[in-house]
Amino acid sequence: MATLRTPVCDLLGCDVPVVLAGMGGVARADLVAAVSAAGGFGFLGMVRESAERIHGEIAAVREATTREFGVNLIPAATDPDLLMSELAAVIVERVAAVTLFWDLRPEVVRRLREAGCLVLCQVGSVREGQEAQAAGAHIAIAQGIEAGGHVRGLTPLAELVPAMVARLGIPILAAGGIVNGAGLAAALGWGAQGVVIGTGFLATRESFAHDYHKRRILEAKPGETVHTEVFHVNWPRGAAVRVLPNSVTQGERGDAFADERVVIGEEAGRPIHLFSTDSPLRNMTGDFEAMALYAGEGAGLIKTLPSAAERLDIIVGEATKILGIPSVARAQDEDEKRVPEFRSPACALPYAGDVYMGFASQDELLAGLNELLEAERAGARITLQSARDAGDGPFADLFRAIQRDEARWCALLHGHVKALGGNPSPMMGAFYGKAMAIGDLRERVAYVNRGQGWVVRKLRDLLPRVRDDRLHGDLGEMLRSHEANISLANMVETPKHEN
Repeated sequence: MATLRTPVCDLLGCDVPVVLAGMGGVARADLVAAVSAAGGFGFLGMVRESAERIHGEIAAVREATTREFGVNLIPAATDPDLLMSELAAVIVERVAAVTLFWDLRPEVVRRLREAGCLVLCQVGSVREGQEAQAAGAHIAIAQGIEAGGHVRGLTPLAELVPAMVARLGIPILAAGGIVNGAGLAAALGWGAQGVVIGTGFLATRESFAHDYHKRRILEAKPGETVHTEVFHVNWPRGAAVRVLPNSVTQGERGDAFADERVVIGEEAGRPIHLFSTDSPLRNMTGDFEAMALYAGEGAGLIKTLPSAAERLDIIVGEATKILGIPSVARAQDEDEKRVPEFRSPACALPYAGDVYMGFASQDELLAGLNELLEAERAGARITLQSARDAGDGPFADLFRAIQRDEARWCALLHGHVKALGGNPSPMMGAFYGKAMAIGDLRERVAYVNRGQGWVVRKLRDLLPRVRDDRLHGDLGEMLRSHEANISLANMVETPKHEN
């Protein structure tokens, strides 16, 4: 796997910034596990699914991989009572993340955050992105009009992503028409920290889509998809979708908004109606040609049906080649412990006199920040996995709280290294392997606490030598956060009744 890593990877606990869209019906356990196990981040598509189905799918993913994953829910298309049971299910299962789409419900975001869950909101405009951020979303997904399935906005992705990056303070993922490495590279160039891919993963062997749907995608021509509102049953009116053309989009099946409901298929005894938002799945029978054949504008570029891992590797390989990023293996073979720093001599001029005043040089700052970044990345991964190991209780809550902080500091350090003209280190501190070798959770908490103490000492040494006010302020906040985490861990590690 190449060193294609952004701060959002540390937040989600994945290796590469490629996220599987939580496509309803299509993104089930096999596909989600395959994407997450290969280094991406998968979302189960659980729109309008029962709590029992959600518990079962989560269990199936966890049986197949130890990597993190999330669940996609759509409040607007879900009965209120069912939505409450869905939320209860994902909270009790302690999934790493939940994506919300279509309508913003701050109370749902708040409930998930309070349960320690990362919240992603998919939006179609800058205004909606700002509202999601204000509601507490950790990540915003910018969905361009090129996207397959339900499409929230009308703005092309190339315009929407830079605008959201400029106006929001949370990580942005790009969604819509991206199926290959060129799309991933372009999104990163626009300022996104990663991409969300639906159609590209629908056309894989693990996808739960029916073979008819997959075949239609492989046969699609560039520019062939249709943006329409005719598939609306089960969703609020006025919800546009992007699909491949068929007899319905061509007006050959009558009035889409007539009162009559015509059954054209079945799924485990459930009728599938004409003009429904249901897409063809493996366990369905019926008139697939007349169903919603969701596909983004990138469908015309897909000509093979690989495994999900193969699709992910191809996308990442193409992107790293386009961006000129060396692989980890090659860097290590050449004894390159860090990504080389590429900057002009002019970048160092503001720091030329600092060393004579007791401040750190630019090279010293970059080395120190990258050392901290590697440590925080290790801490984020340790606490993410340890929270899973802990299940419920004070240790799990502690690990989740620290993990959120560690991921935040990874993003902050990443940004400051780039601002100084350097390249953020892709490495993970050796602390990770040592911590994960400790089986007893109480002992692991103590070891993590020593790691927090190491960071505190490094920050105390570095802070007096930092001249830049913004960097000094951020590192000072990072120091206080680690000191608070040490106090919190001490309370959990040694409960009051043991004092």
